Amino acid sequence: MINRDYYEILGISRSASPEEIKKAYRQAALKYHPDRNPGDKESEEKFKEAAEAYSVLIDPEKRAIYDRYGHQGLQGQGYQGFGGFDSTIFEDFGDILGNFFGFNFSEFFGGETQRRSAVQPGQDLALEVKISLEEAATGVEKEFNLNRREHCPVCHGTGLKPGTKKITCTACHGRGQLRYQQGFFTVTRTCPHCHGQGEVVATPCEECKGTGLIKQKKQLRIKIPPGIEDGTRLRLSGEGDSGEAGQPRGDLYVLVRVARHPFFERKGKDLYAQVSISLTQAALGARVAVPLLNGESEILKVPAGVQSGEVFKIKNAGLVDIGNRRRGDLYVTVKVIIPEKLDKEERALLTRLAELRGENINEADQTWVQRYKNLVGRRTGDQ
Repeated sequence: MINRDYYEILGISRSASPEEIKKAYRQAALKYHPDRNPGDKESEEKFKEAAEAYSVLIDPEKRAIYDRYGHQGLQGQGYQGFGGFDSTIFEDFGDILGNFFGFNFSEFFGGETQRRSAVQPGQDLALEVKISLEEAATGVEKEFNLNRREHCPVCHGTGLKPGTKKITCTACHGRGQLRYQQGFFTVTRTCPHCHGQGEVVATPCEECKGTGLIKQKKQLRIKIPPGIEDGTRLRLSGEGDSGEAGQPRGDLYVLVRVARHPFFERKGKDLYAQVSISLTQAALGARVAVPLLNGESEILKVPAGVQSGEVFKIKNAGLVDIGNRRRGDLYVTVKVIIPEKLDKEERALLTRLAELRGENINEADQTWVQRYKNLVGRRTGDQ
C-alpha cells in the first residue's frame, strides 16, 4: 500500500524501543487525526500511513521480517497477511482518541460496526514441523493432521437448538456494549454476557452445548518455501479454530525446525564443509569430489602445496536467500591428514624425501630459533 520507510513515517530510529514506537504513533495519530484536519486528504493519508507503520513495528515478528527483507518480505511467500493495515491496533488507545474526538475508527477504515468488531475470531493454533537441510534448500510440501474446532454440523455454528432463536441480551439491551462514565469521559466496553452480539442463546444445541463448535481432525498441506531458516514461523491465515457465533477462523502458526546436517554447516544462505586429503595429495595437488546438497558432486582442484586449513569456494552451491532469491556459495576447508603409522617402505620413502630437501630429521631443527634471533635483532636495531 505504501513504499515509504516505516521508521521514517514515525520519525524514529531503527533501534527504537516499543515505548518509543507507541509514543511516536500517538503523536502522529493526534497530529493527523481527521477531526483536527477536516477535509484534508493529505493528513488523512498520513494518519493511515502512521497506523500501518505502527501495526508492523510494534509486532516483534513483523518488525524482524521488515528489518531483514523490507516491504517485499512482509508480502512474500509464507507471510501472507503480515503487510497492510490492521484496524485492531487502535485497541491500545481507542478509548482515548475515540472519545476525545468523538470519532469511530472502524467506520473511518472501512471496518465493521463496533458491535461486530468486539467479537473475537477463532483461537490461533500452533504446531512445529521438522525438515531436513535438503528440504530447506529445495522447498517442500508437508502434510499433517490438525485437531481444531469446526462449526457444529447440527446447528451450523449458531449454537442454537434447531427450530429456536436467540433472544435479546438483558444486560446491554441488545446494544452489545456497556457504557461507564469516568470523569469527563464516557468509556465503552464490550458486554461480557453476549460478547458484543447483543443476543444470547436461550436454548442451546445439544450436540455442541451451545458453543456452535466441535472438535474435528483436519488434514492440511503446507508449502515451505526454499531457503527457509531454522526457527522461522509461518502464518496460515484462516486455518485456526472456527470462531463462535459465525465469527471467522483464527490463524495457524507453523514453527519450522531445520535439522542439523552431518556434513554441511549452514550460515544464512552459505554452506560450509570440510574435506580431508592425504599428505601426498597436499604436496602434489589433487582433484577431490565434493558432495553437494542436491545429491550431485563438484570436482575441487586442490593445488600442489596446499596447506591444512585453506578454504576454497564453490560458487552458487549454497541455498537460495528467501528475501532476494540469490543463491549462496559453498566454502570447503581442506584438512591435511598426517599418517599416524608408517610401514618400513613408507618410512624409507619419506626419509629419502627429507634427504633430498636437505632436512636432517635426526638432529634438532634450528630453523625457528634462527628466525627468532633475526626477528629480535631487527627489533633491537629499530630502537
